[in-house]
Amino acid sequence: MKRRSFLFAAAGFGLMGSSAWAAPARKIGSRDVFVVVDVQNCFTPGGSLAVKEGDVIVPLINRIAKQFKHVVITQDWHTADHISFASQHPGKKPFDMMKLAYGNQVLWPDHCVQGTDGAALHKDLNIPHAELIIRKGYRREVDSYSAFLEADQKTQTGLGGYLKQRGLKRVYFAGLATDFCVGWSALDARKQGFEALVIEDACRGIDVQGSLAKAWAAMQAAGVKRIQSTDVI
Repeated sequence: MKRRSFLFAAAGFGLMGSSAWAAPARKIGSRDVFVVVDVQNCFTPGGSLAVKEGDVIVPLINRIAKQFKHVVITQDWHTADHISFASQHPGKKPFDMMKLAYGNQVLWPDHCVQGTDGAALHKDLNIPHAELIIRKGYRREVDSYSAFLEADQKTQTGLGGYLKQRGLKRVYFAGLATDFCVGWSALDARKQGFEALVIEDACRGIDVQGSLAKAWAAMQAAGVKRIQSTDVI
């Protein structure tokens, strides 16, 4: 588990310190979008890469989604032989680090394999009006944490273009995990010119060796706003 904390170090998320910052409540408008990150079976209790209490946030996410006209859902969608899986590297085990062509990579347990139950969205996630499900990590040779950009920091998922073409300006995030896929997504949203807000109580983090505090510090430095569900519902 401790190896997971290397993700933020490898990506430049090494800012230290806790954050007690917040954003004022805002009225949800027609240019706002709610992005629900990776609420999948593999990341919830019983899954191969479970986040503690990952299922607890599902009813809250459903309630929040009702406040938004625009909702996007992300879904990890790996090949069975994905390069980020420890099983693909003889002598390696989950959470080992390995240098790949695009940089340092944490090797994960097999998870979210295309077409499997583990890759499916959690059964209690109920957002019928979601307009887009964007899949990431489906290219065998590169991992993908962010909803916007794959781990090579070059390959776009297409979400940024989709939001811009639709005139959506402000992105609210919830899901799994705060200090990894949610955090990377929020930071990349800022880099691509969007206003970004993370709904803290509608996320759950891994929080290994201070990774959660580091993630919040990095997001704060980038201008990501930290809010609560009571700010939108």
